[in-house]
Amino acid sequence: MTNRVRTRFAPSPTGYMHIGNLRTALYGYLFAKANKGDFLLRIEDTDQKRYVDDAVEFIQNTLKAANIIPNEGPDIGGDCGPYIQSQRMDIYKKYAEELIESGHAYRCFCNDCSEEQHSMQEAGDAKSFGGYNRACRDLDQSVIDQYLAEGRPYVIRQKMPLDGEVTFHDVVHGNITIACDTLEDQVILKRDGMPTYNFANVIDDHLMNISHVFRGTEFITSTPKHVLLYQYFGWEPPVFIHLPPVMGKNPDGSISKLSKRHGATGFSQLVDMGFLPEAITNYVALLGWSPKSEQELFSMEDLMNKFSLDGLSKSPAVFDYNKLDWFNSEYFKAMDAAEFARESKAFGGIIAETLGEKWEYLALLLQTRIHRFNEIPDQIGFFKELPSYDIDLYNNKRNKVTPEKAAEIIPLAIDIINKIEKWTPEGIDDILQPAIADSGIKMGTFMWPIRIALSGQKVTPGGVTELLYLLGKDESIHRLNCGLDKIK
Repeated sequence: MTNRVRTRFAPSPTGYMHIGNLRTALYGYLFAKANKGDFLLRIEDTDQKRYVDDAVEFIQNTLKAANIIPNEGPDIGGDCGPYIQSQRMDIYKKYAEELIESGHAYRCFCNDCSEEQHSMQEAGDAKSFGGYNRACRDLDQSVIDQYLAEGRPYVIRQKMPLDGEVTFHDVVHGNITIACDTLEDQVILKRDGMPTYNFANVIDDHLMNISHVFRGTEFITSTPKHVLLYQYFGWEPPVFIHLPPVMGKNPDGSISKLSKRHGATGFSQLVDMGFLPEAITNYVALLGWSPKSEQELFSMEDLMNKFSLDGLSKSPAVFDYNKLDWFNSEYFKAMDAAEFARESKAFGGIIAETLGEKWEYLALLLQTRIHRFNEIPDQIGFFKELPSYDIDLYNNKRNKVTPEKAAEIIPLAIDIINKIEKWTPEGIDDILQPAIADSGIKMGTFMWPIRIALSGQKVTPGGVTELLYLLGKDESIHRLNCGLDKIK
């Protein structure tokens, strides 16, 4: 085992990148970079039945978007390749046969053997052996040779100790001990020559010099099997870091493992909703790790500098969408205005196209008002078409506005707006502000019914001046007249 820190992310290409997967990749990446080490991407595609086309490319694109950049991997290369398990079949076969020769594995012909063998299977106490009764564990060599000569298919199983315990140390959970009599003689090589996860990951981690393994707590019960394999081969095992699950909050306040019923759970889904990749990554970094300070906003470089294993928690983390909203809004506020306008334009749809150069002006109004890009359509929908609204919206106790008062103010507003020649925010204000002052009507009282008539809603991105400018003179006057007709 090399002294250099080397971590890996080894997903199965079976779908999108779940938040829990992203966190595993992120922690492995941050730890490697914090220790000037290497981070590898390895594709574990031995379960061909669940293989999803384009999933490998999807994984690579997700890591790139999250700014998690492997040093070695399928599309990068490296000294330890290939980095796709289905391309390493000869390697697994070689080591599986070594285990047979050393007495730590055996060929299992069950489901395709003699009646005598079937009888032994039926008679065996499968439960006491962890799910398989080990009927082929001690076959005579002559029987094995006969079956091989007949071409009977077989799997290769790991031969587990029948008694004793296996103890290993986990960084998060401490020492863990599991009794050997609970361990099944697991299949390590299937009939088609494909390795199982529990075998291939050990071979690959050793050959790729992986020093630290980050994965979920669901693999704790499998780890003794891995530890035994390391012992059988005489290899030093890596450091194990089993991360607690990411949970979601249920409607009744209870928590359960994060799933689709809680909302979007995939990185790409969250990006599609309008969350920034860097905000997602920042938030995910804090789901189970503490920087031991009050700081919450981190760049990737900050995370690399501060990440350490002693900040990991053994308690499950709860994914809070409201908290992610806050993170994202903080990232929005820190963005350059031109960049925000550029990134948000796709969510503005036809309205953004219609506004043309004015989109940057509207985007600046939205930048401090939204939590994610997909809130934009609801915020600006009234620019495309004035929504139907009730005249009750004109009531405002604070500013002492009623529909009757609005009927007095709107004609004054139309007269003032007709006098505006320079249709810019400054040009509008230069005429509007003094005219309101001359009218003797308080600013808040005057502006309220105009806002309602222009937008059909109480809350808008920007005030009356901004709405007038964005809607244009003709549309503004048209809407004010429509508002007046509605009141009458």
